[in-house]
Amino acid sequence: MTAQKPSNWGIPGTYVFDGTVSSIGYKLNKMSFSLGDAKNREEFRRDEEAYMAKYKLDEATKEAIRKRDWLALTTVHGGNIYYMLKLGAAVGEGLYQMGAQMRHETFEEFLNTRNAKGAR
Repeated sequence: MTAQKPSNWGIPGTYVFDGTVSSIGYKLNKMSFSLGDAKNREEFRRDEEAYMAKYKLDEATKEAIRKRDWLALTTVHGGNIYYMLKLGAAVGEGLYQMGAQMRHETFEEFLNTRNAKGAR
């Protein structure tokens, strides 16, 4: 099977989640969705490697999870941002932390661009 590449719709700075991307990220999104269950979050936290193996993730996707590389998870590995939020919550990172990392900013720099004083 030939590896698929995410769609490029020619909109700078925008990453489109379409059928191609959904197909690329199926296993990642299935695993991330499972983390909505407290029992699964605990299992993931106890042994991330075993949990990722259970979903048969490829090595590149597992490495992006290990690095908490949210940008790569969504743009390269097909992660749906709503499911990535479940993964982020399981590892103690919320939407603003993820957004900062995706924009290559510190958390404080990112917060300064939001209209949400004191948000954490």
